[in-house]
Amino acid sequence: MREGFFRAVSTAEFTDLLRAFSPLGPETVPLAAAWGRFLAADVMAGENLPAHARAAMDGYAVRAADVFGATESNPAYLDLAMDIPIGELPPAALPAGHCARIVTGALLPDGADAVVMVEYTEDLGAGAIEMRKPVAPGDNMLFAGEDAVAGRCLLPAGTRIRPQEIGILAALGHDRVTVGLRPTVGVLSTGDELVPITETPAPGRIRDVNSHALAAMIEAAGAVPRLSPLVPDDLAGIGAALGASCAANDLTLLSGGSSVGARDFTIEALRGLGAEILAHGVALSPGKPTILARLAGKPVIGLPGQVTSAQIVMLVFGLPLLAHLAGDPAAFDRPARTFPAELARNVASKQGREDHVRVRLEDRPGRLPLAHPVLGKSGLLKTLLLADGCIVIPCDREGFPGGETVAVRPI
Repeated sequence: MREGFFRAVSTAEFTDLLRAFSPLGPETVPLAAAWGRFLAADVMAGENLPAHARAAMDGYAVRAADVFGATESNPAYLDLAMDIPIGELPPAALPAGHCARIVTGALLPDGADAVVMVEYTEDLGAGAIEMRKPVAPGDNMLFAGEDAVAGRCLLPAGTRIRPQEIGILAALGHDRVTVGLRPTVGVLSTGDELVPITETPAPGRIRDVNSHALAAMIEAAGAVPRLSPLVPDDLAGIGAALGASCAANDLTLLSGGSSVGARDFTIEALRGLGAEILAHGVALSPGKPTILARLAGKPVIGLPGQVTSAQIVMLVFGLPLLAHLAGDPAAFDRPARTFPAELARNVASKQGREDHVRVRLEDRPGRLPLAHPVLGKSGLLKTLLLADGCIVIPCDREGFPGGETVAVRPI
């Protein structure tokens, strides 16, 4: 007789078990391939950025002291010393009482410490420029090294590379960067009832949903999904598929076969391969029968076969694990992005488990959106299709009353 669930661990305990898996190693890639990846080493600035002080506005480079107190009714008058086109070195330092005509991005001459915007000036001819507004040192200009200082850390290890980081790396000439490897994820779906999506299911059979939905979530997270052929409810077949997937991938997800039914072979297959069972059951709804194991040093997550359960477990545990493996040092600690909404009605929950309730949002101009719970069985796809996000009812609550402000996580 098979064992039932082990003690259902809390979501926090399950997360701590995931932390124990080591991030993957580094690789160096072209800058164009680094978007969305995590830096595996600090990036140092090899030069100042900007290399020299530059104008941030079209106008006139000045010594700020020369236009102190200037107003429309009491302007300052400066002599035009030079014109500075973009891309050229200023021909000389700026003398006191003088200004230099300058365009955005051009280099400031020595002695200048601010730029007066052109709309506050007037060229009176004969080299006389009227200034109708004061500036403070540093106004409308960029200092040398203001973006990056040579020899200092530009971006620390663990930084996720967004377009912003791509931009500053390009500005400093980094055409290759060292990042964490992209995790490869084996995706196995088990069950005699499953058929490929190209087939018309016979009575009692269903098309495989989890492989494709999970693969999409994996790819959206920047990892590499590898789908295996469907695996029937057969102990030897599941064991062989698990062994092959663990040998070829950094993480294996197996959906189906994680509960305690008569044909749920995942635990037996894992034990037969010498895996360490870390958890069998988590205080999460939906998703209680989730399995976590270590096989050949790599994580294996046994997901429930029900489609909603599988996707919620992937959202709560799988995506942070992928980020952790890819080199994100805060993968398990960074709060999920949420936004506030008002709960439309009471929602009950069972104490002792963390409940992830799908909600549909109703916009209300000038007020918080209204969050309508989308309730249904975990085998139904429509609870996800109709939902805009999830709210989390903590394990120490018996639910939320209608009218309460809740945090909605987009899905």
